[in-house]
Amino acid sequence: MPYDFSLVHAFAINDTYLVLDINSGIIHSLSATAWDFFKAWEQAGGDAGKAIDRLAPKYGREELEAIYDRFEQLRDEGMLFSRDKQLESYALPDEGIVKALCLHVAHDCNMRCRYCFAGTGCFGGGRRLMGLETGKRALDFLFEVSGPRKHVEIDYFGGEPLLNYPVVKELIAYGKQRAAELGKELKQSLTTNALLLDMEKIEFFNREGLHLILSIDGRPGVHNRMRLLPGQQDSYTEVIKAIRAYVNTQTDETYFIRGTYTRYNRDFCADFLHLAEKGFRRISLEPVVASPEADYALREEDIPTLADQYLKLAEKCLDFYRSGQEVIFFHFNIDLENGPCLPKRLTGCGAGHEYLAVSPEGDLYPCHQFMGQEKFMVGNVWAGITNRELCREFRSAHVLNKKPCRECWARFFCSGGCHANAYIYHGSIFEPYRLACEIQKKRLECAIYLQVKKREMELEQKGTDD
Repeated sequence: MPYDFSLVHAFAINDTYLVLDINSGIIHSLSATAWDFFKAWEQAGGDAGKAIDRLAPKYGREELEAIYDRFEQLRDEGMLFSRDKQLESYALPDEGIVKALCLHVAHDCNMRCRYCFAGTGCFGGGRRLMGLETGKRALDFLFEVSGPRKHVEIDYFGGEPLLNYPVVKELIAYGKQRAAELGKELKQSLTTNALLLDMEKIEFFNREGLHLILSIDGRPGVHNRMRLLPGQQDSYTEVIKAIRAYVNTQTDETYFIRGTYTRYNRDFCADFLHLAEKGFRRISLEPVVASPEADYALREEDIPTLADQYLKLAEKCLDFYRSGQEVIFFHFNIDLENGPCLPKRLTGCGAGHEYLAVSPEGDLYPCHQFMGQEKFMVGNVWAGITNRELCREFRSAHVLNKKPCRECWARFFCSGGCHANAYIYHGSIFEPYRLACEIQKKRLECAIYLQVKKREMELEQKGTDD
Protein backbone atom coordinates (compact mmCIF):
# COMPACT_ATOMS: atom_id res chain seq x y z
CA MET A 1 0.00 0.00 0.00
CA PRO A 2 1.51 3.40 -0.96
CA TYR A 3 2.22 5.94 1.77
CA ASP A 4 0.49 9.31 1.45
CA PHE A 5 2.70 11.90 3.13
CA SER A 6 -0.03 14.52 2.82
CA LEU A 7 -1.66 12.71 5.76
CA VAL A 8 1.16 13.72 8.11
CA HIS A 9 3.01 16.87 9.10
CA ALA A 10 6.66 16.50 10.06
CA PHE A 11 8.61 19.33 11.70
CA ALA A 12 11.66 19.83 13.88
CA ILE A 13 12.28 22.38 16.62
CA ASN A 14 15.80 22.43 17.98
CA ASP A 15 16.69 18.76 18.52
CA THR A 16 13.09 17.60 18.83
CA TYR A 17 11.70 15.77 15.79
CA LEU A 18 7.94 15.47 15.56
CA VAL A 19 5.41 13.91 13.20
CA LEU A 20 1.71 14.71 13.46
CA ASP A 21 -0.77 12.19 12.10
CA ILE A 22 -3.29 14.74 10.87
CA ASN A 23 -6.53 12.77 11.02
CA SER A 24 -5.98 11.06 14.38
CA GLY A 25 -4.14 13.97 16.00
CA ILE A 26 -1.49 11.60 17.35
CA ILE A 27 2.00 13.09 17.81
CA HIS A 28 5.12 10.96 17.33
CA SER A 29 8.47 12.07 18.74
CA LEU A 30 11.32 10.60 16.70
CA SER A 31 14.97 9.92 17.34
CA ALA A 32 17.46 11.72 15.10
CA THR A 33 17.97 8.49 13.13
CA ALA A 34 14.24 7.88 12.68
CA TRP A 35 13.85 11.51 11.59
CA ASP A 36 16.55 11.21 8.96
CA PHE A 37 14.92 8.05 7.66
CA PHE A 38 11.45 9.60 7.63
CA LYS A 39 12.62 12.62 5.62
CA ALA A 40 14.60 10.46 3.19
CA TRP A 41 11.58 8.18 2.85
CA GLU A 42 9.38 11.16 2.05
CA GLN A 43 11.87 12.50 -0.48
CA ALA A 44 11.94 9.06 -2.13
CA GLY A 45 8.20 9.26 -2.72
CA GLY A 46 7.44 6.59 -0.11
CA ASP A 47 9.99 4.11 -1.43
CA ALA A 48 11.50 2.78 1.81
CA GLY A 49 14.10 0.73 -0.06
CA LYS A 50 15.59 3.81 -1.66
CA ALA A 51 15.67 5.61 1.67
CA ILE A 52 17.40 2.68 3.36
CA ASP A 53 19.95 2.39 0.55
CA ARG A 54 20.74 6.08 0.84
CA LEU A 55 21.22 6.08 4.62
CA ALA A 56 22.68 2.60 5.15
CA PRO A 57 26.33 3.78 5.02
CA LYS A 58 25.61 6.16 7.92
CA TYR A 59 23.27 4.13 10.16
CA GLY A 60 23.43 0.52 9.04
CA ARG A 61 20.74 -1.36 7.18
CA GLU A 62 19.47 -3.37 10.17
CA GLU A 63 18.65 -0.31 12.29
CA LEU A 64 16.89 1.43 9.38
CA GLU A 65 14.81 -1.65 8.56
CA ALA A 66 13.73 -1.86 12.21
CA ILE A 67 12.65 1.79 12.08
CA TYR A 68 10.70 1.18 8.90
CA ASP A 69 8.99 -1.86 10.46
CA ARG A 70 7.93 0.32 13.39
CA PHE A 71 6.45 2.92 11.05
CA GLU A 72 4.52 0.17 9.26
CA GLN A 73 3.19 -1.09 12.60
CA LEU A 74 2.00 2.41 13.49
CA ARG A 75 0.23 2.66 10.14
CA ASP A 76 -1.46 -0.71 10.63
CA GLU A 77 -2.64 0.43 14.08
CA GLY A 78 -4.20 3.60 12.61
CA MET A 79 -1.70 5.86 14.35
CA LEU A 80 0.21 7.09 11.30
CA PHE A 81 -0.85 7.86 7.71
CA SER A 82 -4.40 7.33 8.96
CA ARG A 83 -7.46 8.03 6.86
CA ASP A 84 -10.58 9.03 8.74
CA LYS A 85 -13.54 8.61 6.44
CA GLN A 86 -15.83 10.13 9.06
CA LEU A 87 -13.77 13.33 9.09
CA GLU A 88 -13.49 13.46 5.32
CA SER A 89 -17.24 13.11 4.71
CA TYR A 90 -18.75 14.43 7.95
CA ALA A 91 -21.84 16.60 7.58
CA LEU A 92 -22.86 18.87 10.45
CA PRO A 93 -26.57 19.17 11.24
CA ASP A 94 -28.23 22.25 9.74
CA GLU A 95 -29.14 23.63 13.16
CA GLY A 96 -26.81 24.10 16.12
CA ILE A 97 -27.52 24.70 19.78
CA VAL A 98 -26.54 28.13 21.05
CA LYS A 99 -24.32 27.64 24.10
CA ALA A 100 -22.65 31.03 24.62
CA LEU A 101 -23.42 34.74 24.34
CA CYS A 102 -21.16 37.77 24.18
CA LEU A 103 -23.29 40.35 25.99
CA HIS A 104 -22.45 43.91 24.87
CA VAL A 105 -23.54 45.69 28.01
CA ALA A 106 -21.71 48.88 26.98
CA HIS A 107 -21.16 50.43 23.57
CA ASP A 108 -18.96 53.04 25.14
CA CYS A 109 -15.42 53.07 26.47
CA ASN A 110 -13.20 55.09 28.78
CA MET A 111 -10.17 54.49 26.52
CA ARG A 112 -9.35 55.43 22.94
CA CYS A 113 -7.16 52.58 21.71
CA ARG A 114 -5.63 53.23 18.28
CA TYR A 115 -6.29 49.72 17.00
CA CYS A 116 -9.83 49.35 18.34
CA PHE A 117 -11.97 47.38 15.87
CA ALA A 118 -15.07 48.66 17.69
CA GLY A 119 -14.63 52.33 16.76
CA THR A 120 -13.43 53.28 20.29
CA GLY A 121 -16.24 51.23 21.79
CA CYS A 122 -19.37 52.40 19.97
CA PHE A 123 -19.19 49.91 17.06
CA GLY A 124 -20.04 52.58 14.53
CA GLY A 125 -23.21 53.69 16.32
CA GLY A 126 -24.12 55.88 19.25
CA ARG A 127 -22.57 55.45 22.68
CA ARG A 128 -25.09 53.58 24.80
CA LEU A 129 -25.53 51.08 27.62
CA MET A 130 -27.66 47.94 27.81
CA GLY A 131 -30.73 48.15 30.02
CA LEU A 132 -31.37 45.63 32.78
CA GLU A 133 -34.48 44.15 31.15
CA THR A 134 -32.68 43.62 27.85
CA GLY A 135 -29.85 41.89 29.69
CA LYS A 136 -32.25 39.63 31.59
CA ARG A 137 -34.04 38.75 28.37
CA ALA A 138 -30.70 37.87 26.77
CA LEU A 139 -29.94 35.47 29.62
CA ASP A 140 -33.41 33.93 29.35
CA PHE A 141 -32.89 33.60 25.59
CA LEU A 142 -29.65 31.69 26.19
CA PHE A 143 -31.30 29.34 28.66
CA GLU A 144 -34.13 28.69 26.20
CA VAL A 145 -32.12 28.14 23.02
CA SER A 146 -29.45 26.05 24.72
CA GLY A 147 -32.05 23.29 24.98
CA PRO A 148 -30.86 20.26 26.96
CA ARG A 149 -27.28 21.51 27.11
CA LYS A 150 -26.23 21.86 30.75
CA HIS A 151 -23.13 24.05 30.42
CA VAL A 152 -23.64 27.57 29.00
CA GLU A 153 -21.52 30.73 29.00
CA ILE A 154 -21.88 34.51 29.12
CA ASP A 155 -19.12 37.07 28.57
CA TYR A 156 -19.89 40.65 29.61
CA PHE A 157 -18.27 42.77 26.92
CA GLY A 158 -17.99 46.24 25.45
CA GLY A 159 -16.63 48.83 24.88
CA GLU A 160 -15.93 48.77 28.56
CA PRO A 161 -18.54 46.74 30.46
CA LEU A 162 -17.68 48.27 33.84
CA LEU A 163 -19.18 51.54 32.61
CA ASN A 164 -22.46 49.69 33.15
CA TYR A 165 -21.45 47.99 36.39
CA PRO A 166 -24.81 48.31 38.23
CA VAL A 167 -26.53 46.40 35.40
CA VAL A 168 -23.67 43.87 35.15
CA LYS A 169 -23.95 43.22 38.88
CA GLU A 170 -27.69 42.59 38.63
CA LEU A 171 -27.26 40.32 35.60
CA ILE A 172 -24.59 38.21 37.26
CA ALA A 173 -26.93 37.53 40.16
CA TYR A 174 -29.90 36.93 37.86
CA GLY A 175 -27.98 34.53 35.64
CA LYS A 176 -26.73 32.57 38.62
CA GLN A 177 -30.22 32.30 40.08
CA ARG A 178 -31.92 31.26 36.82
CA ALA A 179 -29.24 28.71 36.01
CA ALA A 180 -29.72 27.07 39.39
CA GLU A 181 -33.50 26.98 38.91
CA LEU A 182 -33.10 25.36 35.48
CA GLY A 183 -30.41 22.88 36.48
CA LYS A 184 -27.80 24.49 34.23
CA GLU A 185 -24.23 25.53 34.96
CA LEU A 186 -23.51 29.08 33.84
CA LYS A 187 -19.90 30.21 33.43
CA GLN A 188 -19.75 34.00 33.56
CA SER A 189 -16.77 36.07 32.42
CA LEU A 190 -16.04 39.73 31.85
CA THR A 191 -13.57 41.44 29.53
CA THR A 192 -12.23 44.73 30.88
CA ASN A 193 -9.48 47.32 30.44
CA ALA A 194 -9.34 47.37 34.27
CA LEU A 195 -9.44 51.16 34.69
CA LEU A 196 -12.65 50.94 36.76
CA LEU A 197 -11.65 47.77 38.60
CA ASP A 198 -11.62 48.64 42.32
CA MET A 199 -11.63 46.45 45.44
CA GLU A 200 -15.42 46.50 45.78
CA LYS A 201 -15.79 45.06 42.28
CA ILE A 202 -12.91 42.62 42.79
CA GLU A 203 -14.49 41.24 45.96
CA PHE A 204 -17.86 40.91 44.22
CA PHE A 205 -16.41 39.12 41.18
CA ASN A 206 -14.47 36.76 43.45
CA ARG A 207 -17.58 35.92 45.47
CA GLU A 208 -19.54 35.21 42.32
CA GLY A 209 -16.79 33.11 40.72
CA LEU A 210 -16.44 35.34 37.68
CA HIS A 211 -13.61 34.82 35.20
CA LEU A 212 -11.91 38.04 34.06
CA ILE A 213 -10.07 38.82 30.81
CA LEU A 214 -7.83 41.80 31.58
CA SER A 215 -6.43 43.92 28.75
CA ILE A 216 -2.83 45.11 28.83
CA ASP A 217 -0.35 44.91 25.96
CA GLY A 218 2.92 44.42 27.84
CA ARG A 219 5.82 46.83 28.34
CA PRO A 220 4.87 50.44 29.23
CA GLY A 221 6.03 51.92 25.92
CA VAL A 222 4.23 49.23 23.91
CA HIS A 223 1.00 49.57 25.90
CA ASN A 224 0.99 53.38 25.90
CA ARG A 225 1.60 53.60 22.18
CA MET A 226 -1.78 52.00 21.38
CA ARG A 227 -3.93 52.03 24.54
CA LEU A 228 -4.63 55.67 25.36
CA LEU A 229 -7.07 57.56 27.55
CA PRO A 230 -9.59 59.92 25.85
CA GLY A 231 -7.23 62.89 26.23
CA GLN A 232 -4.42 60.86 24.61
CA GLN A 233 -2.73 60.33 27.98
CA ASP A 234 -0.85 57.15 28.83
CA SER A 235 -2.84 54.43 30.65
CA TYR A 236 -0.21 51.83 31.62
CA THR A 237 0.35 52.95 35.22
CA GLU A 238 -3.35 52.91 36.11
CA VAL A 239 -4.03 49.64 34.29
CA ILE A 240 -1.12 47.67 35.76
CA LYS A 241 -2.02 48.82 39.26
CA ALA A 242 -5.64 47.64 38.91
CA ILE A 243 -4.71 44.32 37.30
CA ARG A 244 -2.14 43.52 39.96
CA ALA A 245 -4.69 44.30 42.66
CA TYR A 246 -7.06 41.78 41.09
CA VAL A 247 -4.50 39.05 40.37
CA ASN A 248 -3.10 39.30 43.90
CA THR A 249 -6.50 38.14 45.21
CA GLN A 250 -6.63 35.05 42.98
CA THR A 251 -6.02 31.50 44.14
CA ASP A 252 -7.74 29.72 41.23
CA GLU A 253 -7.34 29.99 37.47
CA THR A 254 -9.93 32.72 37.11
CA TYR A 255 -8.25 35.16 34.75
CA PHE A 256 -6.26 35.70 31.59
CA ILE A 257 -4.13 38.71 30.76
CA ARG A 258 -5.01 39.61 27.18
CA GLY A 259 -2.68 41.73 25.06
CA THR A 260 -2.46 42.67 21.40
CA TYR A 261 0.76 42.87 19.43
CA THR A 262 1.19 45.01 16.34
CA ARG A 263 3.91 45.80 13.84
CA TYR A 264 5.41 48.10 16.46
CA ASN A 265 6.11 45.24 18.88
CA ARG A 266 6.91 42.28 16.70
CA ASP A 267 9.30 41.35 19.54
CA PHE A 268 6.24 40.44 21.61
CA CYS A 269 8.09 37.73 23.54
CA ALA A 270 9.56 40.63 25.52
CA ASP A 271 6.02 41.71 26.41
CA PHE A 272 5.19 38.19 27.55
CA LEU A 273 8.27 38.24 29.81
CA HIS A 274 7.38 41.68 31.15
CA LEU A 275 3.91 40.46 32.13
CA ALA A 276 5.33 37.27 33.64
CA GLU A 277 7.79 39.31 35.69
CA LYS A 278 4.85 41.25 37.08
CA GLY A 279 3.57 37.98 38.54
CA PHE A 280 0.93 37.15 35.93
CA ARG A 281 0.72 33.43 35.20
CA ARG A 282 -1.99 33.25 32.51
CA ILE A 283 -1.19 35.34 29.45
CA SER A 284 -2.55 35.72 25.93
CA LEU A 285 -1.02 37.90 23.22
CA GLU A 286 -3.02 38.19 20.01
CA PRO A 287 -2.01 39.57 16.59
CA VAL A 288 -3.78 42.81 15.76
CA VAL A 289 -6.68 42.75 13.30
CA ALA A 290 -6.32 45.87 11.20
CA SER A 291 -6.82 47.36 7.78
CA PRO A 292 -3.73 46.68 5.62
CA GLU A 293 -3.27 50.44 5.27
CA ALA A 294 -2.82 50.96 9.03
CA ASP A 295 0.76 51.73 10.06
CA TYR A 296 0.50 49.18 12.88
CA ALA A 297 -0.91 46.36 10.70
CA LEU A 298 1.11 43.16 10.41
CA ARG A 299 2.37 42.20 6.96
CA GLU A 300 3.36 38.97 5.28
CA GLU A 301 7.03 39.94 5.37
CA ASP A 302 6.74 39.94 9.17
CA ILE A 303 6.03 36.20 9.30
CA PRO A 304 9.67 35.05 9.83
CA THR A 305 10.08 37.52 12.70
CA LEU A 306 6.81 36.44 14.31
CA ALA A 307 7.72 32.77 13.90
CA ASP A 308 11.02 33.40 15.67
CA GLN A 309 9.17 35.12 18.52
CA TYR A 310 6.85 32.15 19.04
CA LEU A 311 9.87 29.84 19.19
CA LYS A 312 11.48 32.06 21.81
CA LEU A 313 8.23 32.20 23.72
CA ALA A 314 7.95 28.38 23.76
CA GLU A 315 11.46 28.10 25.18
CA LYS A 316 10.67 30.69 27.85
CA CYS A 317 7.54 28.75 28.80
CA LEU A 318 9.71 25.65 29.14
CA ASP A 319 12.13 27.54 31.37
CA PHE A 320 9.28 28.61 33.63
CA TYR A 321 7.98 25.03 33.74
CA ARG A 322 11.39 23.63 34.67
CA SER A 323 11.66 26.15 37.48
CA GLY A 324 8.31 25.12 38.96
CA GLN A 325 6.77 28.54 38.18
CA GLU A 326 4.66 27.65 35.17
CA VAL A 327 3.37 30.53 33.06
CA ILE A 328 0.58 29.57 30.68
CA PHE A 329 0.50 31.12 27.22
CA PHE A 330 -3.07 30.78 25.98
CA HIS A 331 -2.28 29.59 22.46
CA PHE A 332 0.19 26.98 23.66
CA ASN A 333 -2.32 25.48 26.09
CA ILE A 334 -3.52 22.55 23.96
CA ASP A 335 -4.48 19.06 25.11
CA LEU A 336 -2.83 16.40 22.96
CA GLU A 337 -4.55 13.50 24.72
CA ASN A 338 -8.12 14.69 25.24
CA GLY A 339 -8.79 17.03 22.36
CA PRO A 340 -12.11 18.55 21.30
CA CYS A 341 -15.01 16.56 19.88
CA LEU A 342 -15.42 16.13 16.11
CA PRO A 343 -17.86 19.04 15.51
CA LYS A 344 -15.56 21.35 17.48
CA ARG A 345 -12.56 20.23 15.42
CA LEU A 346 -14.46 21.22 12.28
CA THR A 347 -16.18 24.45 13.32
CA GLY A 348 -13.96 26.04 15.99
CA CYS A 349 -15.49 28.92 17.93
CA GLY A 350 -19.03 28.28 16.68
CA ALA A 351 -19.65 31.93 15.75
CA GLY A 352 -23.06 32.43 14.17
CA HIS A 353 -24.64 29.20 15.34
CA GLU A 354 -23.32 28.16 18.78
CA TYR A 355 -22.00 31.53 19.83
CA LEU A 356 -23.76 34.88 19.31
CA ALA A 357 -23.18 38.49 20.30
CA VAL A 358 -25.96 40.68 21.72
CA SER A 359 -26.10 44.45 21.14
CA PRO A 360 -27.28 46.87 23.86
CA GLU A 361 -30.70 46.86 22.15
CA GLY A 362 -30.86 43.05 22.12
CA ASP A 363 -29.98 42.43 18.46
CA LEU A 364 -28.08 39.23 17.66
CA TYR A 365 -24.92 38.95 15.55
CA PRO A 366 -22.57 36.06 14.76
CA CYS A 367 -19.86 37.46 17.06
CA HIS A 368 -18.56 40.74 18.47
CA GLN A 369 -16.50 41.41 15.33
CA PHE A 370 -19.65 41.54 13.18
CA MET A 371 -21.53 43.74 15.66
CA GLY A 372 -23.41 46.63 14.07
CA GLN A 373 -23.22 45.32 10.48
CA GLU A 374 -26.89 45.11 9.57
CA LYS A 375 -26.51 42.37 6.97
CA PHE A 376 -25.08 40.11 9.66
CA MET A 377 -27.93 40.56 12.14
CA VAL A 378 -29.53 37.17 12.78
CA GLY A 379 -32.39 38.20 15.06
CA ASN A 380 -32.96 39.60 18.53
CA VAL A 381 -33.42 38.26 22.04
CA TRP A 382 -37.21 38.78 21.97
CA ALA A 383 -38.08 37.30 18.57
CA GLY A 384 -35.18 34.84 18.64
CA ILE A 385 -33.15 33.80 15.60
CA THR A 386 -35.00 34.99 12.50
CA ASN A 387 -32.26 34.73 9.87
CA ARG A 388 -31.57 31.03 10.12
CA GLU A 389 -30.10 30.93 6.63
CA LEU A 390 -27.24 33.15 7.76
CA CYS A 391 -26.68 30.91 10.79
CA ARG A 392 -26.57 27.89 8.48
CA GLU A 393 -24.02 29.69 6.31
CA PHE A 394 -21.76 30.24 9.31
CA ARG A 395 -22.27 26.64 10.41
CA SER A 396 -21.28 25.42 6.96
CA ALA A 397 -18.08 27.53 6.91
CA HIS A 398 -16.01 24.71 8.39
CA VAL A 399 -12.73 23.16 7.31
CA LEU A 400 -14.29 20.60 4.99
CA ASN A 401 -15.93 23.40 2.98
CA LYS A 402 -12.83 25.59 2.64
CA LYS A 403 -10.42 24.44 -0.06
CA PRO A 404 -7.29 25.96 1.56
CA CYS A 405 -8.24 24.29 4.84
CA ARG A 406 -8.80 20.84 3.35
CA GLU A 407 -5.18 20.87 2.22
CA CYS A 408 -3.72 22.28 5.47
CA TRP A 409 -2.14 20.11 8.16
CA ALA A 410 -3.46 22.38 10.94
CA ARG A 411 -7.12 22.19 9.94
CA PHE A 412 -8.35 20.12 12.90
CA PHE A 413 -6.58 22.37 15.39
CA CYS A 414 -7.54 25.82 14.05
CA SER A 415 -10.91 24.71 12.64
CA GLY A 416 -10.74 27.13 9.73
CA GLY A 417 -9.64 30.26 11.52
CA CYS A 418 -11.54 33.43 12.34
CA HIS A 419 -14.60 34.17 10.20
CA ALA A 420 -14.29 37.90 10.87
CA ASN A 421 -10.67 37.96 9.69
CA ALA A 422 -11.68 36.10 6.53
CA TYR A 423 -14.50 38.54 5.82
CA ILE A 424 -12.42 41.66 6.57
CA TYR A 425 -9.64 40.66 4.20
CA HIS A 426 -11.49 38.66 1.51
CA GLY A 427 -15.17 39.59 1.78
CA SER A 428 -16.07 35.95 2.40
CA ILE A 429 -16.11 33.78 5.51
CA PHE A 430 -15.07 30.84 3.32
CA GLU A 431 -11.65 32.25 2.38
CA PRO A 432 -9.16 32.15 5.29
CA TYR A 433 -6.79 35.06 5.82
CA ARG A 434 -3.32 33.82 4.88
CA LEU A 435 -1.30 35.86 7.37
CA ALA A 436 -3.45 34.60 10.23
CA CYS A 437 -3.05 31.05 8.91
CA GLU A 438 0.74 31.30 8.91
CA ILE A 439 0.76 32.69 12.44
CA GLN A 440 -1.61 29.95 13.58
CA LYS A 441 0.52 27.18 12.10
CA LYS A 442 3.69 28.40 13.77
CA ARG A 443 1.87 28.78 17.09
CA LEU A 444 0.59 25.23 16.78
CA GLU A 445 4.01 23.78 16.04
CA CYS A 446 5.39 25.56 19.08
CA ALA A 447 2.42 24.47 21.21
CA ILE A 448 2.90 20.82 20.20
CA TYR A 449 6.65 21.07 20.85
CA LEU A 450 6.05 22.60 24.28
CA GLN A 451 3.53 19.95 25.33
CA VAL A 452 5.81 17.13 24.13
CA LYS A 453 8.77 18.54 26.06
CA LYS A 454 6.65 18.95 29.20
CA ARG A 455 5.47 15.35 28.87
CA GLU A 456 9.06 14.14 28.47
CA MET A 457 10.04 16.01 31.64
CA GLU A 458 7.10 14.49 33.53
CA LEU A 459 8.08 10.98 32.43
CA GLU A 460 11.71 11.62 33.33
CA GLN A 461 10.71 12.86 36.76
CA LYS A 462 8.44 9.88 37.28
CA GLY A 463 11.28 7.53 36.34
CA THR A 464 13.54 9.30 38.83
CA ASP A 465 10.92 9.00 41.56
CA ASP A 466 10.40 5.30 40.82
